[in-house]
Amino acid sequence: MSTDTACAKLSHCGELTSFRYGNYNIRFRTSPRLQAYTDVKEWDNGYLVVTARYEQLGEVEEYIDLLPILENLFIDPPTFLEPIKKVRIDEDEPI
Repeated sequence: MSTDTACAKLSHCGELTSFRYGNYNIRFRTSPRLQAYTDVKEWDNGYLVVTARYEQLGEVEEYIDLLPILENLFIDPPTFLEPIKKVRIDEDEPI
């Protein structure tokens, strides 16, 4: 499998974060003070450790757990997450 097809994208706009993979664009609310995600430190099958830059806080380590989000959307986490090998920041794509 090529890395492009195994790579998900994380971005944000305003108060929404977007996790895109395949034909899915999963959006969820984030702080209005979030300015940007700057680094994906770890991807562990639905659990992300990222560096995020916040207004008045600077850069902080942030944790995103996609499992409850996927379950609330009736998306089977093992099936959806299994092919994803990497997550990258893509603030250039609209959410």
